[in-house]
Amino acid sequence: MGKVGRDAPASRWGEHVPPEAGPPEAGPTARHRSTGRRVLSLPKPRSVAGQFFLLQLVVVLLLIATAVVALVIQDRNRAIQEARDRSLVAAESFANAPGTAEAMKSDDPTAALQPQAEAVRKKTGVDYVVALSPYGFRWTHPDRDQIGKHVSTSYGQALEGEPHQTTFDSSLGKAVDSTVAVFDEQGNAVGLVTVGVTVAKVTSVVQDQLPVIFAAGGVALLLAAGGSALVSGRLRRQTGGMGPVEMTRMYEHHDAVLHAVREGVLILGADGRLLLVNDEARRLLALPPEAEGRRVTELGLSPSLARLLGSGRAASDKVFLAGDTLLAVNVRPVGPNGGSVATLRDTTELRALAGRADVAGGRLQLLYDASTRIGTTLDIKRTAEELTEVAVPRFADYATVELVESVLQGGEPTEGSTAMRRIAAVGIRDDAPLSPVGTLVRHAPGNPVATGVATGRPVLARHLADSEGWRAQAPERARRVIEFGIHSMITVPLRARGQLLGVVEFWRSQQDPFEQDDLSPAEELAARAAVCIDNARRYTREHNTAVTLQRSLLPSALPELSALEVGHRYLPAQAGVGGDWYDVIPLPGARVALVVGDVVGHGLHAAATMGRLRTAVHNFAALDLPPDELLAHLDDLIARIDQDAAAEGDTEAVTGATCLYAIYDPVSGRCVVARAGHPGPALVSPDGTVTFPDIPVAPPLGVGGGLPVETAVLRLPADSRLVLYTDGLVETRDGDIDAGLRLLSEVLAETHGASLDDTCETVLDTMLPTRPNDDVALLVARTRLLDPDEVAEWHVPDDPAAVPRVRAEATRRLESWGLGETAFTTELIVSELVTNAVRYGKSPISLRLLRDRDSLICEVGDGTSTSPHLRRAAYTDEGGRGLFLVAQLSRRWGTRYTDRGKIIWAEQALDSPVTPDLGDLLMEDL
Repeated sequence: MGKVGRDAPASRWGEHVPPEAGPPEAGPTARHRSTGRRVLSLPKPRSVAGQFFLLQLVVVLLLIATAVVALVIQDRNRAIQEARDRSLVAAESFANAPGTAEAMKSDDPTAALQPQAEAVRKKTGVDYVVALSPYGFRWTHPDRDQIGKHVSTSYGQALEGEPHQTTFDSSLGKAVDSTVAVFDEQGNAVGLVTVGVTVAKVTSVVQDQLPVIFAAGGVALLLAAGGSALVSGRLRRQTGGMGPVEMTRMYEHHDAVLHAVREGVLILGADGRLLLVNDEARRLLALPPEAEGRRVTELGLSPSLARLLGSGRAASDKVFLAGDTLLAVNVRPVGPNGGSVATLRDTTELRALAGRADVAGGRLQLLYDASTRIGTTLDIKRTAEELTEVAVPRFADYATVELVESVLQGGEPTEGSTAMRRIAAVGIRDDAPLSPVGTLVRHAPGNPVATGVATGRPVLARHLADSEGWRAQAPERARRVIEFGIHSMITVPLRARGQLLGVVEFWRSQQDPFEQDDLSPAEELAARAAVCIDNARRYTREHNTAVTLQRSLLPSALPELSALEVGHRYLPAQAGVGGDWYDVIPLPGARVALVVGDVVGHGLHAAATMGRLRTAVHNFAALDLPPDELLAHLDDLIARIDQDAAAEGDTEAVTGATCLYAIYDPVSGRCVVARAGHPGPALVSPDGTVTFPDIPVAPPLGVGGGLPVETAVLRLPADSRLVLYTDGLVETRDGDIDAGLRLLSEVLAETHGASLDDTCETVLDTMLPTRPNDDVALLVARTRLLDPDEVAEWHVPDDPAAVPRVRAEATRRLESWGLGETAFTTELIVSELVTNAVRYGKSPISLRLLRDRDSLICEVGDGTSTSPHLRRAAYTDEGGRGLFLVAQLSRRWGTRYTDRGKIIWAEQALDSPVTPDLGDLLMEDL
């Protein structure tokens, strides 16, 4: 307050304050007066605003002080009452709590009540909760040293059933104590509960509300200061008079500015008379010299302009024609007694420039939209359609695109060819008589399109009716086009990287004819679209190459097997071909291997890697390896491929390859399955129940790190369906794999009884209604079991004398099968294989004959793992020709290993049995 009254500038109070005349001794020593004398010596404010501010300050300070005092008194009384209530509630709650009376009558009340008392004290925020015996001995206390001591205070009132409360001064300030008695079921007092709390713990109202009071006081002070400033400003405006010299100077300045500006200014009265006009307004409106004092309706202005100026209504940039000049008029009412000020601006040249700027801006916006909307996909047809959609209707009323035939297939364009196919056409109407999409158009020489193709530049046909070359191309269609109203065209060749891809034509019917200035944006549109079309063409070529490669790597036709009936589908992804694959591989003993794999990624690399894996699986399957060993070998192969790629600097590794391999035996119905990072199969039982067997999963191929691969054995009844698939069928970016498996289960249950091809179609249509983001391979196999009558098995004793008996029994079984013509050959094979097993192997030795469609399979098993080798015996050797004879007499033969030894098998063809000449075979050997 002292600073405001003494040190603030005088202009703050609205008037000039002359310096005070002080006594002669006034000087630096006067600064050492006491604070009280300096406050008394402050000059009093002389302005009304300053006095008003002081009054407001005093009132606000008084209100704040009064509110604080009243709040303190009120809070003190309220705090004491709240402390009494809190302590009483806590005491009664603890006294009436279940178990309190029983605890007080127990042998050790302290052990039962002390934890509960401390818990109540901490939760309620009181200072202490003490349980007493009826005689005043403490059972509980926050200070455990006080437990057991006697309290001399009398609690007679509490023991009679009335709560006893006292207020006292403690070391922590004023406090309140409440004591209540605890009664048992018979109404006898068994103890007391006393609860104490200090008043300071519940005193918070003043502390909470003082900041609000001070904040309100500060706001009030700010409002007072603002009001004082407003009052001071208004007083300055009303009392600050100006002399004749200042008024004259101001008028001269205003008059000079008024007549120097390049904008017409009119000042009109409330009755519409012209009071003042500058030189620019006289020139723009061609006003007579004696225009001042006359009504605007009498000055020869256009009626609409005169009405606007005379009305006095506000107007912004209203355009009027005055002779050959376009005027932008602004009118603003002024003064309390009416009147207005109007300004005039010549916008003739500005309008012309604005028109050209709008055209240029529209073209820039068109090209910007073209850069963002053309080429959003790598589809050639869609890219051409995007070009026409951008151009219509902002640049043309109709737009058409024709491309060279080879470009549509992704091939290289044929230079100089004018035979093109129309692939896109868009217009403001659908009934335009232009050639429809799909038409093969051949542009004759002289046609603007042919001229543009030859020169590589856009061609303008401003008036189609005058274009002889265009009308000669198709006279009847040209006549209908002109009669329809299409009158102007621009054709631009689509060229990219020096090659002609096609042409685009822009047509106008309702817009003004094309001008030379339209060639540049048309050429720019075509250039942008041509690059996008060429990118799509190259992608199409690479996509077709990859598809061809993958189709060649996938099996074109699966073999017909007696063990299984197979249905299969492959669905490529939107992004192109990927690494999903499947195969069905016949194995010895009428068994069959089912394999499904997936190489993560898309493109040629994934397809080539898939081909390498499929070839490796065929090679490993030829060795008749069990599923776990085969996947372990694949894991090593992928690891070596990645190492070679890293050594050559190739960053594309094969991480992410997965595979599932299963071997099904139609004799026993046993199916052995192993998988490496691949989804497990679905199994549909003959009654239609769908399950997902629990198959142990190994890490994906290439990242196994030598971990073992585990197998699972399934027993499949006849007519079961085993469904193998890749993750693209059940897993999507937005969906959960569990939801995909549930949907697959529902679809397979619904297709019970359907053919395998129909099952594949239904599964893909339901699971993937749109083209998927990942490729999908699906293999559905229906199991069969060989008729037990087509299988014959014997246990062979470890005795050479048993060979003739076994051979004879095999011959009899062949006769019962109607295969007597193969008996001689089969006897030789059985005799040789069983003899070798008896001579070089060990028990158990077994012989099994299988009749499978067009083949007869002989299998001899023993308990050793030594493998026989085919060799050419010398003419001096007495033996060593047995396997040679077996190989010559059978279609194929081989060895596979089991958990208990090995099996040597030989397969004969039944469709063309031939009785060999042993003499010739032996002589050939010699």
